[in-house]
Amino acid sequence: MNNNEQDIKWSENVILVDADYVDKVAFNLIVNFERMLGRRIPQADLARWIDCVALDGGIKEGEQETQVVLLHSAKKQQMENFIPGKFEELSSKAFKDHLGEFLINAYPVEDIVGREQQFCDMLQLMCSQKDVKRVIIIPDSEQEAIYNKVRATLRQVDDEKRITLLAMQPMANWNFRQEILGYSLLAALGISSDEINNKM
Repeated sequence: MNNNEQDIKWSENVILVDADYVDKVAFNLIVNFERMLGRRIPQADLARWIDCVALDGGIKEGEQETQVVLLHSAKKQQMENFIPGKFEELSSKAFKDHLGEFLINAYPVEDIVGREQQFCDMLQLMCSQKDVKRVIIIPDSEQEAIYNKVRATLRQVDDEKRITLLAMQPMANWNFRQEILGYSLLAALGISSDEINNKM
């Protein structure tokens, strides 16, 4: 993140993603479901996944703008299990569909700051913007230190903001909306509930 972060024009809707974590979860789902379904699972469709996340966060159809911020390790050049996945190619790109326009930016995590602190700093910055009404977050909720820090950061947030957390399982002591991350990833991987049920 650069020094111009305060100059960003913020959208009403923002999605903040720990891209390394989501990529790891997608990999685990691919490995497990290839075994279960007996077929090759392709990389996740990034635009489809973002759409599903937006719907989980309460974004409705219509003309609107949503910012998507992907935080990633400076050592990683791409998400291996998403297409498109190269951070350099994704940054400052956009796509438009029935849910409006999505503006994507990818930022490497500074080693000095650390992943958990930069995620929380970015979350705090987003939530402090008066124009931002809806915040959808996907932290590495499997790391207790990160989860606790995110929860502490959100205690300072204005009650009028609609906050939704996506995690692989329901999180305890969470006073905001929650959705299961796996559902959006399965949809982006092209795995339907009918296909899963047929194999059970």
